[in-house]
Amino acid sequence: MATDTDPAPAPATTDVEHDYHPEHLQHHFVSSEQQFDSAKLGMWLFLITEVLLFSGMFVAYAVYRQWHPETFAAASQTLDPVFGTVNTLVLLTSSLTVALSIHYIQHDEVKKCVYNLLATVGLAAVFMGIKYVEYMSKFEHGVFPGGFFDPHGAHYEFLAQVPYASQFFSIYFVMTGIHGLHVLIGMGVIAWVAYYAWKGAFSSEYYTHIELAGLYWHLVDIVWIFLFPMLYLI
Repeated sequence: MATDTDPAPAPATTDVEHDYHPEHLQHHFVSSEQQFDSAKLGMWLFLITEVLLFSGMFVAYAVYRQWHPETFAAASQTLDPVFGTVNTLVLLTSSLTVALSIHYIQHDEVKKCVYNLLATVGLAAVFMGIKYVEYMSKFEHGVFPGGFFDPHGAHYEFLAQVPYASQFFSIYFVMTGIHGLHVLIGMGVIAWVAYYAWKGAFSSEYYTHIELAGLYWHLVDIVWIFLFPMLYLI
């Protein structure tokens, strides 16, 4: 028989809430929100290093342009602004599709999310295809970076008489080449995310990988928005 001094019986509770542990939640995180915030912080730190990388190249471009403005103005005339404009529109559209993919996964519309991710990859492929055409048109006429610079052909032969023209194209190939490498990496990451989204790995409860891929892709687009006018227009 219980007395007034006996401890009160523990209330009947269930540990369902405490036992709930989503598959995506790593053991060292308290909640999905904490895990997402940590991943996002890590991505932002990575993006800062990417900004520093491209900032160094922008500074090099600005210095050499200040030293040889006539050379840079003449050499940039050999770049096709139509190709640059089309590629700008392509990347801006790809930013829209990757943003839509995040929107759709937040509403558990997995198929629409996947379609937009694949559209992003397709647009990136278009971008790289145009860059390939641009590169080949220059290589065929001896427009290479550094000591391999030997321009010939009606559209490029005047560059042989332009002092420091090889410096412009060295900067052009380095900047657009590194940016193109980032596009290829982004294509691979987004394709991987699309595959696992199709397999049902992501939902409105967990879509960290999709959002981080989107952040990376937006940086790639922003860098090109700076490269395009610097190299093609001014």
